[in-house]
Amino acid sequence: MSPYKLSGTTVVSFSGGRTSAYMLRQVLDSNEDLSDLVVTFANTGKEHPATLEFVQECAKRWAVPIVWLEFRDDDTGFAVVDYATASRQGEPFEALIRKRKYLPNPVTRFCTIDLKIRIIHKYLRSLGLSTEEVPVDMMTGIRADEPRRVVKIRHRKSTSESKWATMVMPLADAGVGVQNVTDFWAGQSFDLMLPTIHGRTLEGNCDLCFLKGAKQVYSIIASDRPKAEWWARMESSVVSGGKFTGYGDRFRSDRPSYQQMLDYSDIQIDMFSEHDESIDFYCGD
Repeated sequence: MSPYKLSGTTVVSFSGGRTSAYMLRQVLDSNEDLSDLVVTFANTGKEHPATLEFVQECAKRWAVPIVWLEFRDDDTGFAVVDYATASRQGEPFEALIRKRKYLPNPVTRFCTIDLKIRIIHKYLRSLGLSTEEVPVDMMTGIRADEPRRVVKIRHRKSTSESKWATMVMPLADAGVGVQNVTDFWAGQSFDLMLPTIHGRTLEGNCDLCFLKGAKQVYSIIASDRPKAEWWARMESSVVSGGKFTGYGDRFRSDRPSYQQMLDYSDIQIDMFSEHDESIDFYCGD
């Protein structure tokens, strides 16, 4: 059986990247009856504008409903939005930081959990899904050429957020690698309008995510300074309260702050070494 075949209620967690869009297209092509399919996109408010445009384009061109979700600090915990009403200035992310009263960091990466995973499950439960009576399959776009992520997912223990959701990786099961995805988009009439490096987008998902390599972040700041202003404000606002130390006042303590990178961007040509590396992470491609 094709790994893209639906065997019950299935949720495609669409990150807004090329890989997850490729996965969605394979699901649409492999199933005549899509009544059991739910497609979600979780917007943090810090996605690149091209990502939002790409999600909207996929929905229109492929005639597939995509539910746009955002974190809310209220009893419901989420809001359903759309392309027109989606946050674009980091509002959901900032609301989460205000609730937590400290910044996420490489050790405590609550941003992905709270801004994406949990709100999707809260939305599903509001529909009566992802319960003991109606469990779901949760498709995620992890490729066969990402073996560490495949192993991590396969060995992930059940949590309260995934008790009634089975993680499935149809791309890994189908042997799909980055070249398959690249070849597919080369033949399409539209694409995600972001540059790629070795098949991965430079600015996808959160635009200046603290898990990106410092040199990569600095390169983005140097070409588009306003992107860093939100990140710098989050760090300075927490510091100005005088309540937090260590990771509480910076997204990363092992490199300059976002404000320092902003200050250096006009005068410093090569602030980081050629061997700068990002932290291995997955928020979706």
